[in-house]
Amino acid sequence: MAGFIQKETIDAVTRTADIVSIVGEYVPLTRKGSSWWGCCPFHKEKTPSFSVTPDKNMFYCFGCHKGGDVIKFVMEMEKQSYPEAITALAKKAGIEIKYEEGYNPDAAKKDTTKDELIQLYDRVATMFHYLLTQTEGGKFAFEYTTKRGLTADTIAKFKLGYAPADRRWLKNFLRKKNFSDDFLAKSGLFSKNYPDVAFFSDRLMFPIFNRRGQCVAMGGRLLRGEGPKYLNSGDLIQYQKGETLYAFNFAKNAIRQEKKVIFCEGYMDCIAYHQCGIEYAVAPLGTALTEEQVKLVQGFVDTVLLSFDSDGAGQTATWKAILLCRKHDLTVKVIRLRGAKDPAEIMLNFGKETLTADVNNAILDSDYLLDSLSHSYPIDTPEGKTKACLAFFPYIDALQTDIQKESCLEQLGQVFNISPEAVRRDFNNRERVRERLEQRQTDAGQIKQQDIKLDAEIRAVLAIITDTNQFELMRRELTESDFENPVAKKIFIILEECYRESDLSFSTILARCEEENLQQMITSAVASGEFSQHTEQMVTDSIALIKKNSLEKQRNSLLNRIRLLNPSTQEDKAMLDELIAQKMDIDNRLSKKE
Repeated sequence: MAGFIQKETIDAVTRTADIVSIVGEYVPLTRKGSSWWGCCPFHKEKTPSFSVTPDKNMFYCFGCHKGGDVIKFVMEMEKQSYPEAITALAKKAGIEIKYEEGYNPDAAKKDTTKDELIQLYDRVATMFHYLLTQTEGGKFAFEYTTKRGLTADTIAKFKLGYAPADRRWLKNFLRKKNFSDDFLAKSGLFSKNYPDVAFFSDRLMFPIFNRRGQCVAMGGRLLRGEGPKYLNSGDLIQYQKGETLYAFNFAKNAIRQEKKVIFCEGYMDCIAYHQCGIEYAVAPLGTALTEEQVKLVQGFVDTVLLSFDSDGAGQTATWKAILLCRKHDLTVKVIRLRGAKDPAEIMLNFGKETLTADVNNAILDSDYLLDSLSHSYPIDTPEGKTKACLAFFPYIDALQTDIQKESCLEQLGQVFNISPEAVRRDFNNRERVRERLEQRQTDAGQIKQQDIKLDAEIRAVLAIITDTNQFELMRRELTESDFENPVAKKIFIILEECYRESDLSFSTILARCEEENLQQMITSAVASGEFSQHTEQMVTDSIALIKKNSLEKQRNSLLNRIRLLNPSTQEDKAMLDELIAQKMDIDNRLSKKE
């Protein structure tokens, strides 16, 4: 029993709470006769065995045998005590909570820190929103949002804000509102080493809401000056980033109705989808997609759509997300954007019709992966085909039915022109095949110290590791395709992955470099101090040279294509004109660099 809550209140909660509606917030339910059925939220199942009987105000799973009333359900789902669940349901239904005579709820209050932090974050988010939309100080940030195509309704819906450039402003403001220094010190809003200094300053702010729409954390985007592009709240008692999805509070109804979800790269991408009417989009929060985040939507969706960037880090995130979702028996598709690098640019430059079409034309994950592998490996050689197949086999392992596995093995053989029997044999003996291939490639596959030439590309990435603040400049000017040196390209991709996870620490970068010789080269270079002098100038000069080399490579490629053309047809003549125009453009860009 609740002990200190009157039975009258408990009975009112039990009588008033709509168990179908409450359970339906977590589990899609279908009516069959007098009961409602769905897949159990307490264990994994494919065939619904979880029933809700509104006449008896009860739920029961015939698979795992969990059952009880509406209070028990809330306790299990929210990990709350009996009194907490009753209190939450009473507030939801507008029922006054009455206590036993002689009981003083204020004297026996539980630790309210979590609730107080939620109230604090909501207050700060409201203030930041005011500073963005109503003050001169936030005007430049507001103009940025409008230039990115966001409407006033969208800015209000997501409660976007602006954190003042004065890093002591927030502490002074909250002190005047009677928040204590001890309480603010554990809020995550201030520096641990300098408790009067705000963690977020001079940034466009994105409040992060829990599933109930309460502000529990924040993310901030840098719009001017130097520093990390994004800063995100760390884990707090009211917020664990690996268990939260950005915009889930706005998306959950659409996710239930559409039975699908879009996992996208970040805040602006997610907001762009919503503004274009695609309201089942959510985003991981500064981390790779986690199992807990997939479980948040698993009970409501049949299909997951992935919308990550097309660069190396984005492709890596897509691969990992595909395997994770497939292990949870979800159909996966990949959205390919046309004419822009992210949904926000599509919305701004082409409108919601184009973005909607891109979503509707999403391709199956198997097609995406096979296409990606065909560009990553020389599949015109036996060794290239073997490597591509070995890279694809973990996807087949993640599939949940033999029919799916068999179909994908057949597709793999067709795409790479391999007999079905050979594909199955190598799949069944994949560990042995992998070991043999690795043994043959031990010498060739190792990055050897003596083989690494300290050219402009290597010097640039080593300088970045020495001073990671310069990576913002590099990623603005270069992409992985600009690098010819495979070692430099590998390090650039690692830096990009670390940047996206807001962790460009030396230890994290080093941990992602799997080859021991590569780790030794990086450690030696940093320890020598050779790259710690005039780092910014070194990076700037290297970027200019890399861009020049990349343009010259593109120019030579165009010249080869022009030489091979025989303009005997109208189509070839048009192609020749296009190639010459591209070459002239590159010639002009190269002349400006000289």
